[in-house]
Amino acid sequence: MRAVVQRVDHASVTVEGQVTGACQKGLMVLFGVAEGDTEKDLNYIVDKVVGLRIFEDEAGKMNLSVKDVGGEILAVSQFTLYGDCRKGKRPSFDKAAKPDIANAFYEQFVAACRAQGLQVGTGVFRAHMLVELVNNGPVTILLDSRKEF
Repeated sequence: MRAVVQRVDHASVTVEGQVTGACQKGLMVLFGVAEGDTEKDLNYIVDKVVGLRIFEDEAGKMNLSVKDVGGEILAVSQFTLYGDCRKGKRPSFDKAAKPDIANAFYEQFVAACRAQGLQVGTGVFRAHMLVELVNNGPVTILLDSRKEF
């Protein structure tokens, strides 16, 4: 399982002209599922996302989590996080989970973040989405449950 986590001032996702999800100060999370991922992978990603200390404390040091600052999350499913471009220039998505599996894990990710008291906006699974955000910092963190990077 992979996640690209960006600290944002605000973010939104639009599908067919309608905003389907948004967040104010918090995290924009692009979420990808690989073939063979399990609940263990999900728990790792949820724990990391919710606990990442990438917000500044009163001393200006990145020491606070999204929960600590009362932030929000915008979660967008993104199979392209498993695009493999090592051969040629057209990405292969063979390692990405099948849509039904990926959607189930995506929904579980959203539910797990909400269960921790966070407000979570979402995109629309398998839809063409327009994502807008203001990355604060910029701060962008890459997470991989298999620790491949």
